[in-house]
Amino acid sequence: MNIVKLLGLTACLLPSLSFAHNISLNQSVPSVSVEQYGEITYVNDAAAYQTWNSEQLKGKVRVLQAIAGRSGAKAMNADLMSAITLEKFPKSKYQTTTIINQDDSIWGTGGFVKSSAEESKKEFSWSSMVLDENGKVAKAWDLQPESSAIILQDKKGNVVFVKEGKLSSDEVKQVIALIHAQL
Repeated sequence: MNIVKLLGLTACLLPSLSFAHNISLNQSVPSVSVEQYGEITYVNDAAAYQTWNSEQLKGKVRVLQAIAGRSGAKAMNADLMSAITLEKFPKSKYQTTTIINQDDSIWGTGGFVKSSAEESKKEFSWSSMVLDENGKVAKAWDLQPESSAIILQDKKGNVVFVKEGKLSSDEVKQVIALIHAQL
């Protein structure tokens, strides 16, 4: 896609974007590190955790899905996640990163949120899953509670699209088109 078409597509999308409080287009997300739990990996078929930092997001086109540790927040943008899976984007150029705010879960469900995150990582091993026990990402990015934020970054780590809440079907199509344009 040439730059003129990309700029035209971007200009058409701007009116529909809903901006998170401190995430801006054409800039990186505010820097944040998650040490309490962090990125989920598997070692010898057992879940393990390592420190995760937003600086690790550069190098690939990424959709960041920052969600509250609630089933309603996970379901909010399930249509986009399904559409991304169907597209089969090249793993060498694209990755989804899901950041789960365990601090924003219903009281008493923290263990369920953790095991659900681990199961999701096992099922979608090519995706990056981050379990944020203390909600550091939501605080650093000033995200709405009990919600889902979708952030699309280019390979340099600059934000191309951001919206909190449920994406409409047109917005799902827009995000898919923007991913294709960034690849």
